Amino acid sequence: MGWALLLAKRAAIGAMIGIAVSDELVSLARMQGSSMEPTLVAGKSLMEGDVLLLDKFPGHDFGFSRGDVVVLRSPHEPQYWMVKRLIAVEGDMLRVPGKRELVQVPKGRCWVEGDNANVSLDSRNMGPIPMALLKARVTRVVWPLERFGRVESILPTGRIVAHGERPIR
Repeated sequence: MGWALLLAKRAAIGAMIGIAVSDELVSLARMQGSSMEPTLVAGKSLMEGDVLLLDKFPGHDFGFSRGDVVVLRSPHEPQYWMVKRLIAVEGDMLRVPGKRELVQVPKGRCWVEGDNANVSLDSRNMGPIPMALLKARVTRVVWPLERFGRVESILPTGRIVAHGERPIR
């Protein structure tokens, strides 16, 4: 009976550590929606599509970089999560695709876009969003195995006209 109690205690401690790591450092998520195709692929069912490794640590100090693929709360429907590419941060002046206008990103805000512009609901529709909505960086596709690999941080060329105080990393 003593070994069963010891095993139960170790399992409980392991579960608590696992939950803490999942809540604070990393977690897995399944890609839904087509706004990030072809970079990330959504499935038509629960068992299809990319499974993503999320690094939640950058969110603690706003350590996100331009070009990162990020997970954020929807500004209009906070019960939903969105996956987008971080294009610009506060103080940046950027060109809006398909328009002749320049936008300066206000303090505490950022500009995010989906890689699949034809279907993405993003800053092109909503304008700059609060930086505090960013919760994690997508670092890898871990499933399916044939797509296993790093998710690259890529900033589209020619979009940033002038930089704010935060340097491009």
